[in-house]
Amino acid sequence: MTPDAQPTPQTPPTPPTAAPAARPHAQPTPQAAQAPAASSLTAQKLRNAIISGNIPDMIESIMQYALDKGASDIHIEPNRTVVRMRVRVDGVLQIIVEYPHNLHPGVVSKIKIMSNLKIDESRIPQDGRISTFIGETEVDLRVSTLPTVNGEKVVMRVLDKSKKIPTLDQLGITGRNLQRFMAALAEPNGIILTSGPTGSGKTTTMYSSMTVLNTPERNVMTFEDPIENQMEGLNQSQIRPHINYTFAAGLRTALRQDPDVIMVGEIRDRETIDIAIEAALTGHLVLSTIHTNSAVQTITRILNMKVPDFLLSAAINLIIAQRLARRLCPHCKVAAPPSEEGKKIIQKAFEHFKPYPGFDMGLLNDPVFYGPKQGGCPQCEGKGYKGRCGIYEILTMDQKMKASILEGLPAYELHRIAQEQGMITLEQDGIIKALDGDTSLEEVYKLVKKKQTPNATTNTSMSNMAGFTPSVRGTDDPAQQPQDDFGDMSAEEAMKMLYG
Repeated sequence: MTPDAQPTPQTPPTPPTAAPAARPHAQPTPQAAQAPAASSLTAQKLRNAIISGNIPDMIESIMQYALDKGASDIHIEPNRTVVRMRVRVDGVLQIIVEYPHNLHPGVVSKIKIMSNLKIDESRIPQDGRISTFIGETEVDLRVSTLPTVNGEKVVMRVLDKSKKIPTLDQLGITGRNLQRFMAALAEPNGIILTSGPTGSGKTTTMYSSMTVLNTPERNVMTFEDPIENQMEGLNQSQIRPHINYTFAAGLRTALRQDPDVIMVGEIRDRETIDIAIEAALTGHLVLSTIHTNSAVQTITRILNMKVPDFLLSAAINLIIAQRLARRLCPHCKVAAPPSEEGKKIIQKAFEHFKPYPGFDMGLLNDPVFYGPKQGGCPQCEGKGYKGRCGIYEILTMDQKMKASILEGLPAYELHRIAQEQGMITLEQDGIIKALDGDTSLEEVYKLVKKKQTPNATTNTSMSNMAGFTPSVRGTDDPAQQPQDDFGDMSAEEAMKMLYG
């Protein structure tokens, strides 16, 4: 920690009884007991800080622990009897340690002081930011507090500024998807949208795009909330809604700043999409994110914002849908050949697949997949997974797609036409990455499928499978809905069908 992060005189004093009271609750949970040697010293320092009631050391240690583990978020959440600390690693939360309630007000106050929040306000949520050094690593933490019935919960998003922004191919955008993405980035104007749920890596994809577009010949402007990575050569502006500096206001100003490329953190409303379309139609390249589940659903969402279909088809160049799947540990992954029934399901997913150079369709006849080794290995801390890779669906707004939108075709028809024009669906891209050994089929089908309406004429239609859900196809009409091959079964039963 830097000297700036040391406690100030405003920090509430630790009650004299804190250290003895903390001792029974300072034992590591079973998850923490399995921590690898690389972070065991930090975990021990955290437990010692809890036992001694040293709040600054507690906060420093949990930040260091999160950095050592490559965690994306730190959760400090009060329950009825104890307060627990958790970190999210590769998309999965794990408990690190628990401590008694009498330490919690001091922990929250210290974090509020570091992030310039009001320490005497605990009735409403607050958002702030901490910029500090942990050891020799510069780190930004986005802080959010939330009042709960048991006290204030604190969540910190960890942004390691020492990490380089990955290239598009390092993210997992390869083959035809990469060609289409690069072609869209080469266009002088238009809109590129990235969609997906929270935590699916949309912002990282946008920053990776900026590394391609950020040249001395271009004026690149970004409007973000918050600014997660500061890049040399970009004009980055922090949105401040509480003073009416919104994404829409920033976009209006950008049009007077002679921009070539504009990145908008998120399209949330009609006003923002209207100005983005205006910018695209007046010769600017606009990149942004939107919260939808698939590329075709993005079209539906924008039309639901009352944007005319002729403006949507004229302004948008490319729509990306993405997810993040856990990457199999390369040191201990094991072969997991699918069953005969599983092969049929996988082959059916590629019925409307348009092959591209470099992909061997023969792999689908006798596919070889991989899965996590039971118990893992030291490199993956016994989990079988280490890191994450992206799964992508990229829709190009070609002439046939534009005509289909203007005809008012339903979403499921747009999805079929997009596939005929060469779109690789999330499910297909996930299976391709599973064939490459990057991830497992289990991870793929946890992320890219959703509950389908059963067809009365189909005996084995897909239903909700606790994470195994069919590809988003955009209609609720059972007679028109494409069907899948799983019945009402658990995720374990579905995987048994796939693997035998």
